[in-house]
Amino acid sequence: MSHYFISASIEMTEGSKLEQVETELQKLVAQTREEPGCILFEIRQNLKEPTKFTLWECWTNPDALAAHFEAHHTKAYLAQNLTEVRHIEALGEIGDKTFADAIKAHA
Repeated sequence: MSHYFISASIEMTEGSKLEQVETELQKLVAQTREEPGCILFEIRQNLKEPTKFTLWECWTNPDALAAHFEAHHTKAYLAQNLTEVRHIEALGEIGDKTFADAIKAHA
């Protein structure tokens, strides 16, 4: 079975407080892991630059990820404007093009 992977880099926004960002990201992780279609959702903090984070996500398909952005807890986190996305990669297993057309359609 194919899975839809995301790797993303985010950074704190100017004026955000590190402790608040850490707390809110931890909440987001816990709530997101309960979503249908979520296989893996982890956020790691950069040890040299603690205001930077990397998200590792695995979803059953792009629709599950799209539903994640419609979830109340996701919208509530984003509304706080604590972090901003710097880079996103949509990934698949080597040689697996299952979701390639879906990605092109959303580009």
